[in-house]
Order: sequence, then structure tokens, then C-alpha cells
Amino acid sequence: MPVAPRVPAELREHPFRGSSAVRSGLISKPMLRGSHWRQLLRDVYLHRDAPLDHRTWCRAVALRLPAGAAIGGLSAALLWGLDCRTKQVSVVMPRNRSTRLVNQLAVHYTILAENDLTVRDGMPVTTPTRTAFDLGRRLPRADALPLLDAMLHRHLVSRDALRALILRRFAWPGSAALYDLLTLADARAESPMESRLRLLLADARLPPGVPQFEVRHLDGRPLARVDLAWPDAALIVEYDGDHHRTPARFRQDVARLNALRMAGWTVLRFTADDVLRNPQHVVATVTAALAEKAQHFIQDTW
Repeated sequence: MPVAPRVPAELREHPFRGSSAVRSGLISKPMLRGSHWRQLLRDVYLHRDAPLDHRTWCRAVALRLPAGAAIGGLSAALLWGLDCRTKQVSVVMPRNRSTRLVNQLAVHYTILAENDLTVRDGMPVTTPTRTAFDLGRRLPRADALPLLDAMLHRHLVSRDALRALILRRFAWPGSAALYDLLTLADARAESPMESRLRLLLADARLPPGVPQFEVRHLDGRPLARVDLAWPDAALIVEYDGDHHRTPARFRQDVARLNALRMAGWTVLRFTADDVLRNPQHVVATVTAALAEKAQHFIQDTW
């Protein structure tokens, strides 16, 4: 039985430049052509047992980026810890640079100031503020707001810093729309679908609800924290994801719903299918509930 070649520890987990590894004596050219290595890009290799996820692809691309370029867009958001789904690695690049990795990349040629870039895990990447600025301008509103909410929630960006960047580059495409969207962003939001639901109701010009509202008993004890609430109307709107489908969670939800109703709250619950495929129904239902609550308030004051 042939003996498996020794794999240097430096080459086990992350992509590497083959030429650099050969020059340093870690590996030979014939070994690189063996079955233990995957060639990801020109002169970039990965051990066959190492996981090949999007972060690894970012590491591979970073090895081939020209000076002044960086991982950006959705790939940068993923590197900053956000839950993003993207296939191609997103790259921002000065307009006087070029790359041969066109098929592997989503390249955006742009103006990059020195403070737009930083290093994360050894990779050049756009700062959180520049990442939010780029994605907030380019993505549809329903995709951009959840990212803005998440970055504010995780304290990756500050509202003031992002607003200042928008104003400095207000002539850039999409900056005015991002400025308006930032007024709706809220650090209290805790999931992308909650953000989408809140945006849907805001775009319907309904009164703004309070995200992650703490409902309390009359004696002040906590009763429940809810996705979105209109305290004056005693109305709650919540998004139910798939994590609510387990038997244990279902029993908890029933007990929680009964407690809220006994405390005088009306609770409306919506699914992803409601928000994404039947938004008119969501808006109509919440509108009707708010109108009903307002009518009861008028009758009670007479």
C-alpha cells in the first residue's frame, strides 16, 4: 500500500498559493498535481479534506486580488457575521485595476477611500460601514433593510457613521434611497423576516409598531417579548418561522398566546408565505385590526 504524502500543517485548512508553497519548500510541484489537492483558481490550491464553503472561497480569491481591491458586498457581510446567501464572491475594485478571475467573481468597480477598507481574518474587506453603504444602495429595499437592521443590532455600524457616509457621497446612485431607508432601520429587530414584515407595514403607511416590545402583567412582571406591538391599540403582530413547528414550541406558543389574550391583547401571526407571497392580505389584516381597535377606543370614550 503506498504511503500517503505528508501534509504540512500550514496547508491543511486554508487555500494557499502553490508557487509560494513550492518556493518555501512546503511542497513540490509534482505533489501539487496529486489527488490530495484541489485547484480552486490559478495557482491557488486547497487540501481535499478541507471544507469548501463561501468563506473559504473568499480566502482563495483574496490571494489573487490586486492591490487596492477587497472582498465586498454580500461576501463582506458574510465575513462580518451576517447570514447571507451568495454564490459568487463579491469584490470591490478601484477603476484602474483589473482581474482575470471574472467568472469566479461579482466585481464592482468603484471609488475606494483608505478608510473604506480593513483586514479581517487576513483578508482585505470593506469596513462594516462601507459594506452597509454598498448593499443598502444596491439591494432591493426588502433585502437591504434586514441587513441594515442586523448590522445595527450587532453594533457593527452606527446610524450616525452610516448617515455621514451617505451625505458625503449623496450624489452616488442609490444614496438618497438609502438615506430614506435608514430612517426605518431599527437595531431592535432580531430576524430578517421581522424586518421584512415591518417594512411591508411601513410602506403601507400604517402607524409604526414597536419592535421587540416587552409586554408586562399589571403588576409589572414580564409576560412576553413580541415581534411588533402597538401598545395604545393592544395589538401584536408576530412572524412565525419554522422553528415554531416543533411540538414543544407549539405548546409554549399556545400558552403564551392564551396569556396575551387574557391580558387584553389581540395577536396576529403571519408566516413567510404570508409576507412574501400574500402581502396584501397581511396589510389588510393589520389595517382592519388597527381600525377596529380605534373604533372601540372612540366608543369607550363616549
